[in-house]
Amino acid sequence: MELTCIVCPMGCRITVEKVDGRLHVSGNTCKRGEKYALQESVCPMRTLTTLVRVRGGEGPLCPVKTREAIPKAMLEEALGVVKGVCVDAPVKIGDVVVKNIAGTGVDLVATANRERR
Repeated sequence: MELTCIVCPMGCRITVEKVDGRLHVSGNTCKRGEKYALQESVCPMRTLTTLVRVRGGEGPLCPVKTREAIPKAMLEEALGVVKGVCVDAPVKIGDVVVKNIAGTGVDLVATANRERR
Protein backbone atom coordinates (compact mmCIF):
# COMPACT_ATOMS: atom_id res chain seq x y z
CA MET A 1 0.00 0.00 0.00
CA GLU A 2 1.30 3.44 -0.89
CA LEU A 3 0.02 6.65 0.66
CA THR A 4 0.96 10.24 1.29
CA CYS A 5 1.37 11.13 4.94
CA ILE A 6 -0.86 14.00 6.09
CA VAL A 7 0.43 14.31 9.66
CA CYS A 8 2.87 17.16 8.95
CA PRO A 9 3.73 19.47 6.02
CA MET A 10 6.48 17.13 4.74
CA GLY A 11 3.95 14.97 2.86
CA CYS A 12 6.16 11.88 2.84
CA ARG A 13 5.36 9.16 0.32
CA ILE A 14 5.03 6.08 2.52
CA THR A 15 4.89 2.41 1.61
CA VAL A 16 3.37 -0.23 3.90
CA GLU A 17 4.17 -3.85 3.14
CA LYS A 18 3.45 -7.11 4.92
CA VAL A 19 6.73 -8.95 5.57
CA ASP A 20 6.71 -12.26 7.45
CA GLY A 21 3.21 -11.53 8.76
CA ARG A 22 4.15 -8.08 10.10
CA LEU A 23 3.54 -4.63 8.65
CA HIS A 24 6.67 -2.78 7.58
CA VAL A 25 6.63 0.98 6.93
CA SER A 26 9.17 2.79 4.75
CA GLY A 27 9.49 6.29 3.33
CA ASN A 28 8.51 8.14 6.50
CA THR A 29 10.87 10.71 8.00
CA CYS A 30 9.36 10.66 11.51
CA LYS A 31 7.65 8.33 13.99
CA ARG A 32 4.35 10.15 13.50
CA GLY A 33 4.37 9.12 9.85
CA GLU A 34 4.95 5.50 10.80
CA LYS A 35 2.06 5.60 13.28
CA TYR A 36 -0.22 7.23 10.69
CA ALA A 37 0.67 4.67 8.00
CA LEU A 38 0.06 1.72 10.34
CA GLN A 39 -3.31 3.16 11.41
CA GLU A 40 -4.33 3.74 7.78
CA SER A 41 -3.40 0.14 6.96
CA VAL A 42 -5.30 -1.45 9.82
CA CYS A 43 -8.28 0.84 10.48
CA PRO A 44 -8.41 4.22 8.70
CA MET A 45 -9.86 6.94 10.94
CA ARG A 46 -11.56 10.22 9.96
CA THR A 47 -13.09 13.21 11.72
CA LEU A 48 -16.67 13.72 10.54
CA THR A 49 -17.59 17.35 9.89
CA THR A 50 -21.08 18.25 8.75
CA LEU A 51 -24.15 20.33 9.59
CA VAL A 52 -27.26 19.71 11.70
CA ARG A 53 -30.58 21.50 11.60
CA VAL A 54 -31.40 24.05 14.30
CA ARG A 55 -34.94 24.79 15.46
CA GLY A 56 -35.63 28.34 16.66
CA GLY A 57 -32.12 29.58 15.99
CA GLU A 58 -30.68 32.61 14.27
CA GLY A 59 -29.72 30.31 11.41
CA PRO A 60 -31.18 27.05 10.12
CA LEU A 61 -27.94 25.05 10.42
CA CYS A 62 -25.08 24.55 12.86
CA PRO A 63 -21.66 23.07 12.00
CA VAL A 64 -20.67 19.98 14.00
CA LYS A 65 -17.78 17.50 14.15
CA THR A 66 -16.87 14.33 15.92
CA ARG A 67 -14.80 15.07 19.03
CA GLU A 68 -12.26 12.48 17.82
CA ALA A 69 -11.71 10.53 14.63
CA ILE A 70 -13.98 7.55 14.03
CA PRO A 71 -13.41 4.51 11.80
CA LYS A 72 -13.72 5.52 8.15
CA ALA A 73 -16.01 2.52 7.62
CA MET A 74 -18.49 4.10 10.09
CA LEU A 75 -18.83 7.48 8.31
CA GLU A 76 -21.87 6.52 6.26
CA GLU A 77 -23.70 5.14 9.29
CA ALA A 78 -22.82 8.24 11.33
CA LEU A 79 -24.11 10.50 8.55
CA GLY A 80 -27.34 8.52 8.57
CA VAL A 81 -27.75 9.39 12.25
CA VAL A 82 -26.95 13.07 11.62
CA LYS A 83 -29.56 13.24 8.86
CA GLY A 84 -32.34 12.92 11.44
CA VAL A 85 -30.90 15.35 14.01
CA CYS A 86 -32.51 18.71 14.77
CA VAL A 87 -31.37 20.63 17.84
CA ASP A 88 -33.13 23.43 19.68
CA ALA A 89 -31.43 26.81 19.98
CA PRO A 90 -29.45 28.05 21.77
CA VAL A 91 -26.45 25.90 20.86
CA LYS A 92 -22.97 26.64 22.19
CA ILE A 93 -19.57 25.54 20.88
CA GLY A 94 -18.72 22.19 22.43
CA ASP A 95 -22.33 21.20 23.19
CA VAL A 96 -22.84 17.48 22.63
CA VAL A 97 -25.30 17.14 19.75
CA VAL A 98 -25.22 13.32 19.53
CA LYS A 99 -23.65 11.21 22.26
CA ASN A 100 -21.77 8.10 21.10
CA ILE A 101 -22.65 8.59 17.43
CA ALA A 102 -23.37 5.31 15.64
CA GLY A 103 -21.96 3.35 18.59
CA THR A 104 -18.43 4.64 17.98
CA GLY A 105 -17.92 5.87 21.53
CA VAL A 106 -17.30 9.37 20.15
CA ASP A 107 -19.61 12.36 20.61
CA LEU A 108 -20.73 14.74 17.86
CA VAL A 109 -20.26 18.33 19.09
CA ALA A 110 -21.24 21.82 17.92
CA THR A 111 -18.43 23.92 16.46
CA ALA A 112 -20.33 27.24 16.41
CA ASN A 113 -22.80 29.15 18.55
CA ARG A 114 -26.41 29.49 17.45
CA GLU A 115 -28.48 31.89 19.54
CA ARG A 116 -32.24 31.74 19.89
CA ARG A 117 -33.99 34.19 17.58
